[in-house]
Amino acid sequence: MKIVDAKVVVTSPGRNFVTLKLTTDEGLTGLGDATLNGRELAVVSYLTDHVAPLLIGLDPHRVEDTWQSLYRGAYWRRGPVTMAAIAAVDVALWDIKAKAAGLPLYQLLGGASRERIGTYGHANGRDIPELLDSVRARLAEGYPAVRIQFGVPGLKAVYGVSGTDDTGAPVLHQQARPLVEDWDTAAYLRHVPTVFEAVRAEFGAELPLLHDSHHRLTPVQAARLGKDLEPYRPFWLEDCTPAENQEALRLVRRSTTTPLAVGEVFNTVYDYQTLVTEQLIDYVRSAVTHFGGVTPLRKLFDFAAQYQIKSAIHGPEDISPVGMAAAVHLDLAVHNFGIQEYSGHTALTDEVFRHAYTFSDGHLHPGDAPGIGVELDEELAAAHPYAAAYLPVNRLHDGTVHDW
Repeated sequence: MKIVDAKVVVTSPGRNFVTLKLTTDEGLTGLGDATLNGRELAVVSYLTDHVAPLLIGLDPHRVEDTWQSLYRGAYWRRGPVTMAAIAAVDVALWDIKAKAAGLPLYQLLGGASRERIGTYGHANGRDIPELLDSVRARLAEGYPAVRIQFGVPGLKAVYGVSGTDDTGAPVLHQQARPLVEDWDTAAYLRHVPTVFEAVRAEFGAELPLLHDSHHRLTPVQAARLGKDLEPYRPFWLEDCTPAENQEALRLVRRSTTTPLAVGEVFNTVYDYQTLVTEQLIDYVRSAVTHFGGVTPLRKLFDFAAQYQIKSAIHGPEDISPVGMAAAVHLDLAVHNFGIQEYSGHTALTDEVFRHAYTFSDGHLHPGDAPGIGVELDEELAAAHPYAAAYLPVNRLHDGTVHDW
Protein backbone atom coordinates (compact mmCIF):
# COMPACT_ATOMS: atom_id res chain seq x y z
CA MET A 1 0.00 0.00 0.00
CA LYS A 2 1.26 3.49 -0.88
CA ILE A 3 0.12 7.06 -0.20
CA VAL A 4 -0.94 8.66 -3.49
CA ASP A 5 -2.45 11.96 -2.32
CA ALA A 6 -2.01 14.39 0.56
CA LYS A 7 -4.56 17.20 0.72
CA VAL A 8 -4.88 20.04 3.24
CA VAL A 9 -8.41 21.28 3.90
CA VAL A 10 -9.06 24.58 5.71
CA THR A 11 -12.59 25.30 6.84
CA SER A 12 -14.32 27.64 9.27
CA PRO A 13 -17.72 26.37 10.39
CA GLY A 14 -17.78 28.93 13.20
CA ARG A 15 -14.01 28.75 13.82
CA ASN A 16 -10.99 27.69 11.79
CA PHE A 17 -9.88 24.08 11.45
CA VAL A 18 -7.00 22.61 9.44
CA THR A 19 -7.27 18.98 8.32
CA LEU A 20 -4.85 16.73 6.46
CA LYS A 21 -6.43 14.02 4.28
CA LEU A 22 -4.20 11.18 3.07
CA THR A 23 -5.35 8.73 0.37
CA THR A 24 -3.77 5.38 -0.51
CA ASP A 25 -3.65 3.47 -3.78
CA GLU A 26 -6.15 1.03 -2.25
CA GLY A 27 -8.69 3.81 -1.67
CA LEU A 28 -8.27 4.09 2.09
CA THR A 29 -8.25 7.59 3.54
CA GLY A 30 -6.96 8.97 6.81
CA LEU A 31 -7.62 12.29 8.55
CA GLY A 32 -5.41 14.29 10.89
CA ASP A 33 -6.07 17.54 12.77
CA ALA A 34 -3.47 20.31 12.25
CA THR A 35 -5.34 23.22 13.80
CA LEU A 36 -3.20 25.82 15.58
CA ASN A 37 -5.61 28.40 16.94
CA GLY A 38 -4.70 31.89 15.71
CA ARG A 39 -1.78 30.66 13.55
CA GLU A 40 -3.61 28.19 11.29
CA LEU A 41 -2.09 29.24 7.97
CA ALA A 42 1.46 28.75 9.23
CA VAL A 43 0.69 25.04 9.61
CA VAL A 44 -1.11 24.96 6.26
CA SER A 45 2.08 26.18 4.57
CA TYR A 46 4.26 23.78 6.56
CA LEU A 47 2.11 20.86 5.42
CA THR A 48 1.43 21.92 1.84
CA ASP A 49 4.88 23.23 0.94
CA HIS A 50 7.18 21.03 3.00
CA VAL A 51 5.52 17.84 4.27
CA ALA A 52 2.89 16.69 1.77
CA PRO A 53 5.39 16.18 -1.09
CA LEU A 54 7.44 13.88 1.14
CA LEU A 55 4.48 11.60 1.87
CA ILE A 56 3.66 10.55 -1.68
CA GLY A 57 4.78 6.99 -2.29
CA LEU A 58 5.33 6.13 1.38
CA ASP A 59 3.93 3.01 3.04
CA PRO A 60 1.20 4.32 5.41
CA HIS A 61 1.76 1.41 7.78
CA ARG A 62 5.19 2.76 8.76
CA VAL A 63 3.81 5.14 11.39
CA GLU A 64 6.79 5.26 13.76
CA ASP A 65 9.35 5.53 10.97
CA THR A 66 7.44 8.35 9.27
CA TRP A 67 7.11 10.23 12.58
CA GLN A 68 10.83 9.99 13.26
CA SER A 69 11.67 11.03 9.70
CA LEU A 70 9.50 14.16 9.87
CA TYR A 71 10.73 15.10 13.35
CA ARG A 72 14.44 14.45 12.89
CA GLY A 73 14.75 15.08 9.18
CA ALA A 74 13.74 18.75 9.29
CA TYR A 75 16.69 19.66 11.58
CA TRP A 76 14.50 22.47 13.02
CA ARG A 77 12.71 20.43 15.67
CA ARG A 78 9.85 21.06 18.06
CA GLY A 79 7.60 24.11 18.18
CA PRO A 80 3.82 24.27 17.75
CA VAL A 81 3.81 24.70 13.96
CA THR A 82 6.11 21.75 13.33
CA MET A 83 4.43 19.48 15.87
CA ALA A 84 0.89 20.28 14.69
CA ALA A 85 1.92 19.34 11.14
CA ILE A 86 3.54 16.10 12.30
CA ALA A 87 0.48 15.35 14.44
CA ALA A 88 -1.78 15.59 11.40
CA VAL A 89 0.34 13.07 9.52
CA ASP A 90 0.61 10.75 12.50
CA VAL A 91 -3.13 10.63 13.21
CA ALA A 92 -3.96 10.23 9.51
CA LEU A 93 -1.58 7.25 9.32
CA TRP A 94 -3.09 5.66 12.42
CA ASP A 95 -6.53 6.23 10.89
CA ILE A 96 -5.48 4.37 7.74
CA LYS A 97 -3.78 1.56 9.66
CA ALA A 98 -6.86 0.95 11.82
CA LYS A 99 -9.17 1.07 8.79
CA ALA A 100 -6.96 -1.47 7.02
CA ALA A 101 -7.28 -3.73 10.06
CA GLY A 102 -11.04 -3.14 10.24
CA LEU A 103 -10.72 -2.02 13.86
CA PRO A 104 -11.27 1.15 15.88
CA LEU A 105 -7.96 2.83 16.71
CA TYR A 106 -8.11 2.04 20.43
CA GLN A 107 -7.86 -1.67 19.63
CA LEU A 108 -4.50 -1.10 17.96
CA LEU A 109 -3.34 0.77 21.07
CA GLY A 110 -3.85 -2.25 23.31
CA GLY A 111 -7.62 -2.29 23.63
CA ALA A 112 -9.92 -0.62 26.12
CA SER A 113 -8.75 -0.03 29.69
CA ARG A 114 -12.16 1.29 30.78
CA GLU A 115 -15.76 1.34 29.62
CA ARG A 116 -16.03 5.09 28.99
CA ILE A 117 -14.19 8.39 29.36
CA GLY A 118 -14.90 10.79 32.23
CA THR A 119 -14.98 14.46 31.25
CA TYR A 120 -15.19 17.95 32.66
CA GLY A 121 -17.17 20.81 31.18
CA HIS A 122 -16.64 24.57 31.15
CA ALA A 123 -18.70 26.88 33.36
CA ASN A 124 -18.13 30.62 33.34
CA GLY A 125 -19.79 33.81 34.51
CA ARG A 126 -19.04 37.50 34.68
CA ASP A 127 -20.19 37.43 38.30
CA ILE A 128 -20.93 34.74 40.87
CA PRO A 129 -24.71 34.38 40.17
CA GLU A 130 -23.99 33.96 36.45
CA LEU A 131 -21.28 31.41 37.22
CA LEU A 132 -23.60 29.40 39.47
CA ASP A 133 -26.16 29.29 36.67
CA SER A 134 -23.47 28.06 34.29
CA VAL A 135 -22.42 25.30 36.70
CA ARG A 136 -26.07 24.22 36.96
CA ALA A 137 -26.25 24.04 33.18
CA ARG A 138 -23.14 21.82 32.98
CA LEU A 139 -24.50 19.52 35.68
CA ALA A 140 -27.81 19.30 33.82
CA GLU A 141 -25.82 18.16 30.77
CA GLY A 142 -24.40 15.32 32.85
CA TYR A 143 -20.84 16.51 33.41
CA PRO A 144 -19.31 14.84 36.50
CA ALA A 145 -16.74 17.64 36.92
CA VAL A 146 -16.72 21.35 36.08
CA ARG A 147 -14.05 23.92 35.32
CA ILE A 148 -15.01 27.31 36.73
CA GLN A 149 -13.80 30.56 35.13
CA PHE A 150 -15.14 33.93 36.18
CA GLY A 151 -14.94 37.67 35.83
CA VAL A 152 -12.85 39.72 38.24
CA PRO A 153 -14.36 42.87 39.78
CA GLY A 154 -12.91 45.93 38.08
CA LEU A 155 -11.81 44.11 34.90
CA LYS A 156 -13.81 44.56 31.72
CA ALA A 157 -12.96 41.21 30.14
CA VAL A 158 -11.24 38.01 31.28
CA TYR A 159 -10.15 35.21 28.93
CA GLY A 160 -12.53 32.26 29.07
CA VAL A 161 -15.43 34.38 30.30
CA SER A 162 -18.02 35.84 27.97
CA GLY A 163 -17.83 39.63 27.88
CA THR A 164 -20.09 42.32 26.40
CA ASP A 165 -19.47 45.53 24.52
CA ASP A 166 -21.01 48.93 25.26
CA THR A 167 -24.30 47.81 23.68
CA GLY A 168 -24.50 44.66 25.79
CA ALA A 169 -23.71 42.36 22.85
CA PRO A 170 -21.35 39.41 23.47
CA VAL A 171 -17.68 39.98 22.65
CA LEU A 172 -16.10 37.05 20.84
CA HIS A 173 -12.47 36.16 21.56
CA GLN A 174 -11.86 35.22 17.92
CA GLN A 175 -11.86 38.26 15.67
CA ALA A 176 -9.85 39.93 12.90
CA ARG A 177 -7.57 41.77 15.36
CA PRO A 178 -6.66 40.62 18.87
CA LEU A 179 -9.04 41.68 21.62
CA VAL A 180 -7.08 43.57 24.29
CA GLU A 181 -8.06 42.51 27.80
CA ASP A 182 -7.00 44.26 30.98
CA TRP A 183 -5.53 42.39 33.93
CA ASP A 184 -4.94 42.90 37.66
CA THR A 185 -3.25 39.99 39.43
CA ALA A 186 -3.89 41.28 42.95
CA ALA A 187 -7.62 41.65 42.29
CA TYR A 188 -7.71 38.15 40.79
CA LEU A 189 -5.93 36.56 43.76
CA ARG A 190 -8.33 38.24 46.19
CA HIS A 191 -11.37 37.10 44.21
CA VAL A 192 -10.63 33.44 43.47
CA PRO A 193 -11.15 32.03 47.01
CA THR A 194 -14.42 33.98 47.28
CA VAL A 195 -15.68 32.32 44.11
CA PHE A 196 -14.70 28.83 45.25
CA GLU A 197 -16.40 29.43 48.58
CA ALA A 198 -19.63 30.44 46.83
CA VAL A 199 -19.59 27.46 44.47
CA ARG A 200 -18.87 25.02 47.28
CA ALA A 201 -21.68 26.54 49.37
CA GLU A 202 -24.10 26.04 46.49
CA PHE A 203 -23.03 22.62 45.19
CA GLY A 204 -21.31 20.93 48.11
CA ALA A 205 -17.91 19.43 48.73
CA GLU A 206 -18.15 16.43 46.41
CA LEU A 207 -18.33 18.16 43.02
CA PRO A 208 -14.87 18.14 41.37
CA LEU A 209 -13.99 21.77 40.58
CA LEU A 210 -11.16 22.80 38.26
CA HIS A 211 -9.70 26.23 37.58
CA ASP A 212 -7.28 27.56 34.94
CA SER A 213 -4.99 30.51 35.71
CA HIS A 214 -3.79 30.69 32.08
CA HIS A 215 -0.10 31.13 32.97
CA ARG A 216 -0.67 34.55 34.55
CA LEU A 217 1.05 34.11 37.92
CA THR A 218 4.59 34.23 39.26
CA PRO A 219 5.72 31.18 41.28
CA VAL A 220 5.09 33.00 44.59
CA GLN A 221 1.63 34.14 43.47
CA ALA A 222 0.77 30.64 42.26
CA ALA A 223 1.95 29.14 45.55
CA ARG A 224 -0.21 31.59 47.48
CA LEU A 225 -3.26 30.81 45.35
CA GLY A 226 -2.77 27.05 45.70
CA LYS A 227 -2.53 27.44 49.47
CA ASP A 228 -5.61 29.69 49.62
CA LEU A 229 -7.64 27.14 47.65
CA GLU A 230 -6.75 24.13 49.79
CA PRO A 231 -9.86 24.42 52.03
CA TYR A 232 -12.04 24.04 48.90
CA ARG A 233 -10.21 20.94 47.64
CA PRO A 234 -10.04 21.78 43.90
CA PHE A 235 -9.58 18.88 41.49
CA TRP A 236 -6.70 20.89 40.08
CA LEU A 237 -5.17 24.32 39.50
CA GLU A 238 -4.18 24.52 35.85
CA ASP A 239 -1.32 26.42 34.18
CA CYS A 240 -0.62 28.55 37.22
CA THR A 241 2.74 29.91 35.95
CA PRO A 242 4.24 30.47 32.46
CA ALA A 243 4.85 26.96 31.17
CA GLU A 244 8.33 27.56 29.75
CA ASN A 245 9.85 27.78 33.22
CA GLN A 246 9.59 24.22 34.52
CA GLU A 247 11.68 24.96 37.61
CA ALA A 248 9.07 27.47 38.81
CA LEU A 249 6.80 24.59 39.77
CA ARG A 250 9.27 23.50 42.46
CA LEU A 251 8.29 26.45 44.66
CA VAL A 252 4.59 25.94 43.97
CA ARG A 253 4.78 22.23 44.76
CA ARG A 254 6.59 22.83 48.06
CA SER A 255 3.99 25.36 49.13
CA THR A 256 0.65 23.68 48.47
CA THR A 257 -1.10 20.33 48.25
CA THR A 258 -3.51 21.61 45.59
CA PRO A 259 -3.11 19.29 42.56
CA LEU A 260 -1.42 20.88 39.54
CA ALA A 261 -2.11 20.40 35.83
CA VAL A 262 0.26 21.70 33.17
CA GLY A 263 1.09 21.25 29.51
CA GLU A 264 -1.46 22.41 26.95
CA VAL A 265 1.19 24.61 25.28
CA PHE A 266 3.90 21.92 25.45
CA ASN A 267 4.96 20.21 22.22
CA THR A 268 7.41 17.46 23.20
CA VAL A 269 8.39 15.25 26.11
CA TYR A 270 11.41 17.49 26.73
CA ASP A 271 9.04 20.19 27.98
CA TYR A 272 7.99 17.79 30.74
CA GLN A 273 11.23 16.20 31.89
CA THR A 274 11.72 18.21 35.08
CA LEU A 275 8.01 18.29 35.89
CA VAL A 276 7.59 14.53 35.58
CA THR A 277 10.82 13.21 37.07
CA GLU A 278 10.55 15.53 40.09
CA GLN A 279 6.80 14.84 40.39
CA LEU A 280 5.98 18.55 40.33
CA ILE A 281 2.60 18.06 38.64
CA ASP A 282 -0.31 15.64 38.82
CA TYR A 283 -1.73 15.80 35.28
CA VAL A 284 -0.16 16.22 31.83
CA ARG A 285 -2.33 18.37 29.57
CA SER A 286 -0.96 18.18 26.03
CA ALA A 287 -3.25 17.72 23.02
CA VAL A 288 -2.82 15.07 20.35
CA THR A 289 -2.97 17.91 17.80
CA HIS A 290 -0.12 19.98 19.26
CA PHE A 291 2.15 17.24 20.59
CA GLY A 292 2.94 15.46 17.35
CA GLY A 293 0.08 12.98 17.36
CA VAL A 294 -0.90 9.73 19.03
CA THR A 295 2.59 8.20 18.73
CA PRO A 296 4.49 10.62 21.05
CA LEU A 297 1.57 11.36 23.36
CA ARG A 298 1.19 7.66 24.17
CA LYS A 299 4.91 7.61 25.04
CA LEU A 300 4.48 10.66 27.29
CA PHE A 301 1.65 8.97 29.17
CA ASP A 302 3.74 5.84 29.68
CA PHE A 303 6.59 8.04 30.99
CA ALA A 304 4.25 9.93 33.32
CA ALA A 305 2.72 6.71 34.62
CA GLN A 306 6.03 5.73 36.21
CA TYR A 307 5.62 8.75 38.51
CA GLN A 308 1.89 8.31 39.25
CA ILE A 309 0.97 11.23 36.98
CA LYS A 310 -2.24 10.99 34.96
CA SER A 311 -3.41 12.06 31.53
CA ALA A 312 -5.72 15.01 30.93
CA ILE A 313 -5.70 15.73 27.20
CA HIS A 314 -6.37 19.33 26.16
CA GLY A 315 -9.74 19.39 24.42
CA PRO A 316 -11.22 22.85 23.78
CA GLU A 317 -13.39 23.88 20.84
CA ASP A 318 -10.36 24.72 18.69
CA ILE A 319 -9.36 21.06 18.62
CA SER A 320 -11.40 19.75 15.69
CA PRO A 321 -13.53 16.59 15.95
CA VAL A 322 -10.64 14.80 14.21
CA GLY A 323 -8.26 15.69 17.03
CA MET A 324 -10.93 14.98 19.64
CA ALA A 325 -11.63 11.54 18.20
CA ALA A 326 -7.94 10.63 18.34
CA ALA A 327 -7.80 11.82 21.95
CA VAL A 328 -10.79 9.73 23.00
CA HIS A 329 -9.32 6.57 21.45
CA LEU A 330 -6.09 7.20 23.37
CA ASP A 331 -8.03 7.95 26.57
CA LEU A 332 -9.82 4.63 26.35
CA ALA A 333 -6.59 2.69 25.94
CA VAL A 334 -4.07 4.20 28.37
CA HIS A 335 -3.80 2.87 31.91
CA ASN A 336 -3.16 6.20 33.65
CA PHE A 337 -6.14 8.13 32.27
CA GLY A 338 -7.22 11.00 34.50
CA ILE A 339 -9.92 13.14 32.88
CA GLN A 340 -10.80 14.56 29.46
CA GLU A 341 -11.64 18.18 28.73
CA TYR A 342 -14.73 18.39 26.53
CA SER A 343 -16.93 21.29 25.55
CA GLY A 344 -18.32 19.92 22.30
CA HIS A 345 -18.59 21.68 18.95
CA THR A 346 -21.27 23.59 17.08
CA ALA A 347 -23.88 21.65 15.15
CA LEU A 348 -22.36 22.96 11.92
CA THR A 349 -18.90 21.72 12.89
CA ASP A 350 -20.36 18.29 13.61
CA GLU A 351 -21.93 18.30 10.12
CA VAL A 352 -18.59 19.09 8.48
CA PHE A 353 -16.83 16.45 10.61
CA ARG A 354 -19.22 13.52 11.10
CA HIS A 355 -17.88 11.48 13.99
CA ALA A 356 -18.51 8.14 15.66
CA TYR A 357 -17.58 9.27 19.17
CA THR A 358 -20.51 9.99 21.46
CA PHE A 359 -21.10 12.05 24.59
CA SER A 360 -23.64 10.73 27.07
CA ASP A 361 -24.18 11.25 30.79
CA GLY A 362 -20.98 13.27 31.03
CA HIS A 363 -18.83 10.59 29.41
CA LEU A 364 -17.29 10.00 25.98
CA HIS A 365 -16.79 6.84 23.96
CA PRO A 366 -14.91 6.68 20.64
CA GLY A 367 -17.31 4.21 19.04
CA ASP A 368 -16.30 1.09 17.14
CA ALA A 369 -16.08 2.38 13.57
CA PRO A 370 -12.80 1.39 11.86
CA GLY A 371 -10.07 4.00 12.21
CA ILE A 372 -10.65 7.10 14.33
CA GLY A 373 -14.27 7.23 13.22
CA VAL A 374 -14.44 10.66 11.55
CA GLU A 375 -15.52 11.57 8.01
CA LEU A 376 -14.92 14.98 6.42
CA ASP A 377 -17.64 16.49 4.22
CA GLU A 378 -15.35 18.38 1.84
CA GLU A 379 -18.17 20.06 -0.06
CA LEU A 380 -19.66 21.50 3.12
CA ALA A 381 -16.18 22.40 4.38
CA ALA A 382 -15.53 24.40 1.22
CA ALA A 383 -18.70 26.42 1.82
CA HIS A 384 -17.12 27.81 4.99
CA PRO A 385 -13.75 29.35 4.07
CA TYR A 386 -10.99 30.49 6.40
CA ALA A 387 -11.59 33.71 8.34
CA ALA A 388 -8.72 35.53 10.04
CA ALA A 389 -8.99 35.22 13.83
CA TYR A 390 -6.76 35.88 16.81
CA LEU A 391 -6.64 35.06 20.49
CA PRO A 392 -6.82 38.02 22.90
CA VAL A 393 -3.87 39.92 24.34
CA ASN A 394 -3.63 40.73 28.06
CA ARG A 395 -2.27 44.07 29.25
CA LEU A 396 -1.73 45.36 32.76
CA HIS A 397 -3.19 48.73 33.75
CA ASP A 398 0.05 50.43 32.68
CA GLY A 399 -0.23 48.95 29.19
CA THR A 400 2.39 46.19 29.60
CA VAL A 401 1.66 42.99 27.70
CA HIS A 402 1.09 40.21 30.25
CA ASP A 403 1.26 36.39 30.18
CA TRP A 404 -2.03 34.57 29.82
